[in-house]
Amino acid sequence: MRSPAVNYLYVLVSSRVFLAGFFSWFLAQLLKMVIDYLRGRTRGSRDMVSVFVWKTGGMPSSHSSLVTGLATAIGFRHGVNSTLFIMALFYGGLIIRDALGVRRSSGLQAQALNRLGLELSRRMDLSFSPVKEVSGHTLPEVTVGIVLGFFIATGFSLL
Repeated sequence: MRSPAVNYLYVLVSSRVFLAGFFSWFLAQLLKMVIDYLRGRTRGSRDMVSVFVWKTGGMPSSHSSLVTGLATAIGFRHGVNSTLFIMALFYGGLIIRDALGVRRSSGLQAQALNRLGLELSRRMDLSFSPVKEVSGHTLPEVTVGIVLGFFIATGFSLL
């Protein structure tokens, strides 16, 4: 006999909504790792694991894939007129907008600041520590993530 905690965990991970969200994220990150490898951006297994676990930005958007997969699975499970679906839809829109707009803009600004800081440090012999350059997403990366999440969730929902 399983403990109540194990039963709750089993119910969670066997939920089609959970599986749709998880596999939408997982496959997007896996594709991102493969694409980076094929483009020569990763050199070994350590780089590939780092891309899989930590990389933001790139093709496809795992943010967009995850939230689209969740919203789609919730729509199938609870109906598109349910409060839960509406919340997931707006939450997903916010995440996608952030991945496409705010994070991309801040990443571009960080790149410009780093170029300026390095140039000033070179010219004036100053110490400069670059700021972190967070990668946002382009429209094609977000679009592929949305399509991927939708079809994965549809597949899990129609099983």
